[in-house]
Amino acid sequence: MQYKQLGNTGLVVSRLTLGTMTFGGDESSLFGKMGGLSQKETDAMVGRALDAGINFIDTANIYSYGESETLTGKALGKRRNEVVLATKVFGRMGAGANEVGLSRYHIMDQAEASLKRLGTDHIDLYQIHGFDPITPFDETLRALDDLVRQGKVRYIGCSNLAAWHIMKSLGISAAQNLEKFASLQAYYSLAGRDLEQEIVPLLKDQKLGLMTWSPLAGGFLSGKFTRNNTGANDGRRTVFNFPPVDVQKGFDIIDVLQAVAKRHGATVAQVALGWQLHKDYVTTVILGARTLDQLNDNLGAADVKLSTEDLAEIERVSATRPTYPGWMFANQGADRFPGTTRDWEAMVKSTFA
Repeated sequence: MQYKQLGNTGLVVSRLTLGTMTFGGDESSLFGKMGGLSQKETDAMVGRALDAGINFIDTANIYSYGESETLTGKALGKRRNEVVLATKVFGRMGAGANEVGLSRYHIMDQAEASLKRLGTDHIDLYQIHGFDPITPFDETLRALDDLVRQGKVRYIGCSNLAAWHIMKSLGISAAQNLEKFASLQAYYSLAGRDLEQEIVPLLKDQKLGLMTWSPLAGGFLSGKFTRNNTGANDGRRTVFNFPPVDVQKGFDIIDVLQAVAKRHGATVAQVALGWQLHKDYVTTVILGARTLDQLNDNLGAADVKLSTEDLAEIERVSATRPTYPGWMFANQGADRFPGTTRDWEAMVKSTFA
C-alpha cells in the first residue's frame, strides 16, 4: 500500500480508502439496494481492507441513516486506533425542520450522534457533505472549530462544493482564526473529469487534500459495462443511475481501458483506479465495494504501473472540452515564461482540435 500526506496537514493516509456506503440498509431503501451489507459482511470487508494496509475509512451519517456508522464502528472494534476515521454531516436525518443542513444546531447534534454510533470519542476527519444554501459559512465553520477545540474532531473537510465555496470558506477561516478545511471529497472519474477545470488548480494552490468518490463512475468503469453489455443486471447503475455519464464517450474510454488492461494483465477497474493514483493532486481514492471479490480486485490497482504511453492514451480518450476562462488562461499565460513566444491563431486551433 502507498501512503500520502493529507493536504497541508501532518496526517498520512493510504492512497486507497475504504468507503462504507454499501454498509447497512434493507431492500426497501436505496442504500440497501446499493449494498445492504450485514454486520458479518461489514466485518469481513473492514478486516480485509485493514490487512491490506488501508488506514483510511470514510463514512457518513446519511448512509443507511446512521446504520453504516454503527456497523463500521463495531467492525473496527479494538482496531479503531489503526485508522483515520472520517464521517460527514449535512443530509436529512429526521422529519424535523432542523434535522438537516449545516447549522450549528444540526452539526452539534449530529457530531454527538456520530460519535455514539461509531463507538469512539473522536472523529479524525469531520466533513460537511455539501453546500447549505441558507446557512452562512461563518456559522458552519465556527461550529466545526468548536468541535475541534473540544477534542471531538481532529481535522475538518468538505465535500461536493464549488471552487468559490471552498475559497470563501478558507478566507473566513483565515480572517476569524478558525479551523480550516484540510481536504475536499469530490466526484472524479475518467468519465467525469470536470474537477480539473476549476477545483484542481484551487486544491494545488491552497494545498488541500483530495479524496475522490465514485472513481468507477457508479460502476460504469468496473468492467461490467461494454458496448455489447449495457445492462449489467447486477451493477449498481441499474439501481441508482448516478453519477451522470456520457454513455457513448464512456464506451470509447472503456475500449481504451480494455486494451491497456490487457497489456498489463490487469482489469478495467484496476486501470481506471490506477490512472487516478498517477495524479499527484489525488490524495486517496475511495473504494465502494459490495463484495470481497470486488474489494480484492480494487486493491490490485495499487500495483498497476501505467507507462507514459498508457497515460497519454487514456488522457486523450477521456479529455474534457476546455471551458472558459480556463482556455483563456492557458493561451494568454503561455507567453509569460521568459524566452517563449506563441502564435495566437495556432494556440486557439490546438486548444479546440
